[in-house]
Amino acid sequence: MTTAATPKSLIEAVERYFDTMFDSDVDRFDQVFAPTAQLHGFRDGNLRVLAAAEYRKVLAANPSPKAKDAPRHQEILLIDFASPSQALVKARVRVDAILYLDYLAFHLIDGAWRITAKSFHVEHRFDQKAV
Repeated sequence: MTTAATPKSLIEAVERYFDTMFDSDVDRFDQVFAPTAQLHGFRDGNLRVLAAAEYRKVLAANPSPKAKDAPRHQEILLIDFASPSQALVKARVRVDAILYLDYLAFHLIDGAWRITAKSFHVEHRFDQKAV
């Protein structure tokens, strides 16, 4: 896949990320995350650190928000190009009953945008009954 370093191509990559968070399609996972990606964030007061392979297993092991008929919420808040091959995206995405604020570091790898680092913050937890 050849992707030019443009805002449009990066937004398409972020959309793939949003889709993956909603439907947990692990077949798409390698189109979203670089194999060396790391994820960091606090959940329940503890720092959670996951390698991409671990996160892929977590997605595969749990029912997707789509399968649970959970509401979908996603928005891009900021895009910052550091260079033609590196960008930072600040995004808000709901995954089941949790609304996350994510900082996603993207790199253009072999012509395709991939997340190389994800820092997440739990912004809000929704009542499970409302999901």
